[in-house]
Amino acid sequence: MTFSRLFVMQLVGIVMLFGILASPGWAKNHHRTFVIQEATYTRLCNHTKNILTVNGLYPGPTISARKGDIVYVKVINKGNKNITIHWHGVNQPRNPWSDGPEYITQCPIQPGGNFTQRIEFTEEEGTLWWHAHSEYDRATVHGAIVIYPKLGTSYPFAKPHKEFTLIIGEWWNANITDVYNNAIQSGGEFQISDINTINGQPGDFAPCSANDTFKVQVVQGKRYLLRVINSAMNNEFFFAVAGHNVTVVGSDASYTKPYVNEYIMITPGQTFDLLLEANKFPNTSAPYRYYIKATPFFDGSVVVPRDPNDTVAILEYKTKGTTPPPVPLFPSLPNFPNTSAATTFTAGLRSLASSDHPVHVPQTVDVSMYITIAVNVEQCPNASCAGPFGDRLAASLNNASFSTPQIDILDAYYSSISGVYSPDFPNQPPLFYNFTDANIPQQLFFVDKSTKVKVLEYNTTVEIVFQGTNILGAENHPMHLHGHSFYVVGSGFGNFNNQTDPLSYNLVDPPYENTVGVPKNGWTTIRFRAANPGVWFMHCHLDRHMIWGMDTVFITQNGNRTDAKIFPPPADKPRC
Repeated sequence: MTFSRLFVMQLVGIVMLFGILASPGWAKNHHRTFVIQEATYTRLCNHTKNILTVNGLYPGPTISARKGDIVYVKVINKGNKNITIHWHGVNQPRNPWSDGPEYITQCPIQPGGNFTQRIEFTEEEGTLWWHAHSEYDRATVHGAIVIYPKLGTSYPFAKPHKEFTLIIGEWWNANITDVYNNAIQSGGEFQISDINTINGQPGDFAPCSANDTFKVQVVQGKRYLLRVINSAMNNEFFFAVAGHNVTVVGSDASYTKPYVNEYIMITPGQTFDLLLEANKFPNTSAPYRYYIKATPFFDGSVVVPRDPNDTVAILEYKTKGTTPPPVPLFPSLPNFPNTSAATTFTAGLRSLASSDHPVHVPQTVDVSMYITIAVNVEQCPNASCAGPFGDRLAASLNNASFSTPQIDILDAYYSSISGVYSPDFPNQPPLFYNFTDANIPQQLFFVDKSTKVKVLEYNTTVEIVFQGTNILGAENHPMHLHGHSFYVVGSGFGNFNNQTDPLSYNLVDPPYENTVGVPKNGWTTIRFRAANPGVWFMHCHLDRHMIWGMDTVFITQNGNRTDAKIFPPPADKPRC
């Protein structure tokens, strides 16, 4: 057996996702069905285990649609645990009910239950993805979303000959539910993954996997679109194709100015659209096989458990003849702690800002927030936990460590249920100090749990400065906001200076994203307009940080017009 084999098992624990696979030319509303189910996965060297999958596939199938389309997905849970599904990067205007994070916008779908979610693509165009938003389930429950231009419109670049989706992920030999439960019970770090993957395959250099390494087959002289998704739970990656530059033309389903580079750096949650010119001449002086490689990027100031394994796919030119293929050429990638390489790539991203794809960067700000990001600890009785000092690992935004309620916040807000959350998430940290100092006093490491949210009036403009801290060591944090995309107007290192740093903001053509990396011991500023009424989660997309409490919720109140109010709740929404 090889690493890629999947077998449908008896329905021991099955989650079915009845949804829509829209072809690029279909009409606006789609009603198709595909199935998510538990399957037995034959991993390295004939060792098998059951994992939760979509249609028996890992990664799951792609949802394809056009900008403006609506997709309905019915999720039926026949498994033995709760689950939810989130449509990452889809703004879901006025419809937080279908957003998916458990106990934020819905109670989880319990075994035997079902829930139909409505996915509307309004401004998104390009590549996004969907994934489970419960416990650690997204490790195997995820897939791509491809949004094509509306009929009658086209890409703002030459149409590619063909496209390929490349999903970078992590694989655990252990059972994912056990990985989650062990960490929660111990209060310590999560077990690291055993290997990294591209489209479910670790590549040629993992045991018994070479026959199933994913291949991108190209024809000399043609142009190709690579849709790259980082679905990993904890790893950021440098990504490159040996012997070829790539041109970034989209990020998080928004077009960018063409940006040619040898590599990209992609954080968990992010997506990139890359053009590749198959401009080599195989069977002459050039080889016809090239490695596509993802290597982990980590520049943290302390040693944090990470899966260090590279993963590869192969770009292969179609040629005539039977000559055995040579060993593929390797790309030259920055080494894993190369902060300069990661920063240089990110700094080159710009919105397309054309007449067909304009930008609407808020030039004035109604609500200013300064949010510190930290990994912390909470006290554990008798120092019996596995975190630092015998305490339990925690995480926080503005020293508030988010505690997930047992009634979803959306229902509590909509139905005026008291006691579920408090509307007092602060606009700034309770204490200012040198956040990036190498020696932060130990008493600042500790946090208490709470469920604080931030309430916004409809249509206000919001600026958030995310400030990294060096509590228990600094690292890059990919911050993701549900219900909105945002403009990344500035970034830098050290403590943010509110007098001088705004002078460097890009308010003309900043990248428009839904997930952004806040650099180690640095800051990043985003702006957005709160014009989407609802309850929207914001969290670090390193899942263990989210689970520890590096989260908050924005509640955008209704506007005055009918089209500025939350839709009523669906009749089949899950009950707690």
